[in-house]
Amino acid sequence: MAEEEQQNETTEETPAETPEAEAAAAEQAAPEAQATEEPPADQTEAAPDVPAEAAEEAPATEAEDAEAPAEEAAPQPAAEVKKKRKRLPRSQRHQHSKPARERPAERKPITRTAKPQPERGRRQERRGVVVSNAMDKTIVVKVDTIKAHPRYKKVVRRSAKFHAHDEQNSANVGDVVRIVETRPLSKTKHWKLVEVVEAAR
Repeated sequence: MAEEEQQNETTEETPAETPEAEAAAAEQAAPEAQATEEPPADQTEAAPDVPAEAAEEAPATEAEDAEAPAEEAAPQPAAEVKKKRKRLPRSQRHQHSKPARERPAERKPITRTAKPQPERGRRQERRGVVVSNAMDKTIVVKVDTIKAHPRYKKVVRRSAKFHAHDEQNSANVGDVVRIVETRPLSKTKHWKLVEVVEAAR
């Protein structure tokens, strides 16, 4: 209908033409009007239930729909598209079945074994002669060592003095005693008297 109105306007604005030209224009307008009113056979067969107006609007909406997802997909970041799995509380998680443990009818009494006493490290021992007992609970023991020189094989005599703890003040000057290494008891004393091997004459 719109095309006919446009043609009428054009015919009114243009000067009058020959009757043959007007007849040719009318024949051209008639087939175009029929074409607009009747949809083609392919469309009618493909979609018989769809009305003619909906068929005309469908291509336009499809074109708009094709453009819309492209615009929407572009601004969305990849993180939003991928959804994280919802974390369930422990009570609602899948429980793994555990084999039932056989419980004895009677419980065995708890017996505590004696804790073995660890042997203390090997303590050094010396055997010497008491040189002084002037101090209280302390004696000075002189220990003589005799050993050969590693290169010249000459017998060399060395002596060292040790302060030893004597709790009962039992050792006298000249006694042969045996002393053992112990924890530090004072600044210079980390030996103690074990026994008097030989008393002085």
